Amino acid sequence: MEGVPTECPGLAELIARLDRSVEAGDARAITAAVKADLEHILGARTLALPARFTEARPEAYARRLLHRDPAGRYTAIVMTWGPGQGTAVHDHGGLWCVEGVVDGEIAVTQYRVEPEADGFYRVTPIGALLAGTGSAGCLIPPTDHHVLANARPSAASVTLHIYGGDLDECKVFLPATPDGRYTETMKSLSFHE
Repeated sequence: MEGVPTECPGLAELIARLDRSVEAGDARAITAAVKADLEHILGARTLALPARFTEARPEAYARRLLHRDPAGRYTAIVMTWGPGQGTAVHDHGGLWCVEGVVDGEIAVTQYRVEPEADGFYRVTPIGALLAGTGSAGCLIPPTDHHVLANARPSAASVTLHIYGGDLDECKVFLPATPDGRYTETMKSLSFHE
């Protein structure tokens, strides 16, 4: 598969673990198993990503394909976050997701998103945490809205995201009114070199 590294120590073990875990049952069981996989792999530091996966881009975070399951059950995406880089409030296109920190610190803010009658959305923060190297967390729709941001002021952070399929678009929620309401827009997602 073009762009996927053939020489990446630890990748074969990660794929073998994920192949087993995605057969665990429903989304809750799958994400719990995948979370345990990421915590094991990242905690043991057995995954050695090629340098091109860990380079930050100056204009925005980088999103790079590490592995796509041939059966379409999941994808593994590496994201690299430069200082000050982060996302808007977003969902995960209806897919479950497990995110782990390969290196660095990521600020995670979870949100409740509620539609209003006039087409706007009320977006309310419901939790925040600082995720460090080796940690992982699960997201299952419809409670999968959050913001991710690099918490390091002068260095990149690297995360590994496992999605329950191909995440090629998601809903993004942007501030729209003086009273704090948001609009929804679809965002197409692509990979970076």
